[in-house]
Amino acid sequence: MRLYRVGKVKKVFEVDDRTLEFHFTNNISVFDKIIPTEIPHKGEVLCRTSAYWFKLLEENGIRSHFLRLTGKDRMLVRRVNVIPDYSKLNSATTNYLIPLEFICRHYNAGSLNDRVREGRIDVERLGFPKGHQLRYGERLPRPFFEATTKLEATDRNLTDEEAIRISGLTEGEYREVFDTIARIDALIAGRAERAGLIHVDGKKEFAFDEGRRLMIVDTFGTLDEDRWWDAAEYAKGNCVELSKEMVRQYYREIGYHDALYKARREHAEEPPIPPLPEEMAQRVSRLYIDMYERMTGERFF
Repeated sequence: MRLYRVGKVKKVFEVDDRTLEFHFTNNISVFDKIIPTEIPHKGEVLCRTSAYWFKLLEENGIRSHFLRLTGKDRMLVRRVNVIPDYSKLNSATTNYLIPLEFICRHYNAGSLNDRVREGRIDVERLGFPKGHQLRYGERLPRPFFEATTKLEATDRNLTDEEAIRISGLTEGEYREVFDTIARIDALIAGRAERAGLIHVDGKKEFAFDEGRRLMIVDTFGTLDEDRWWDAAEYAKGNCVELSKEMVRQYYREIGYHDALYKARREHAEEPPIPPLPEEMAQRVSRLYIDMYERMTGERFF
């Protein structure tokens, strides 16, 4: 096999013209930066968790690119074309990765809370009445869908109009993506409830096959792409993070987040991200394993 592409957390190998193999590494990234610390067993957790969700989707009639596992941290997937030139995408293009990341939020958390607090998103857009005082962790009246870029150096939020224009999607196909996400998140929420978890938000990627039929690709429902809270703690008024968000919070606490985004705003050289302390790396590893077992009901070891 030929190494086809190296991403932030996985390597992609070319098997043949129609098939790729994903190798999930133990890397972890935040803020579009790869942390110079490996997380033990993380690659295997991501691979097995992703396979679990893909199989659940298949049982429920939702198409994906997943074919089969080839190892504890490897899987075969259908190959699609990656076309970074937006001008080459239109309503007739087939077998390509839609160059967007789709985000669905069910609770006020993370960057959404930041943007509401800064006045960049008003509460009416989220479904609340005008003047509503939004609390961190509050459930949204309806799912809040967003799209960001996927193939650019750093992700940027898009309006619906821009997302449709650069992706080659029709308005109907754009709605179909979000309808499919709603179906997927309903399945995830059901499994999460049984595990004593709350599925807060998550991002997903999609592609079209040779017949321009929609299918979900890459990975989803893991601690990398999605945010989870403990349901028992939430009932007490606590938002206990059970996802990669705990790593983001660490870098916020040590001041790296502020320094990084100050550099980005000023178009200055970005500071390198420091490694995680060993104790923190072990905590993250344990969290990934524990959450795999809670979500799937399967033993990891």
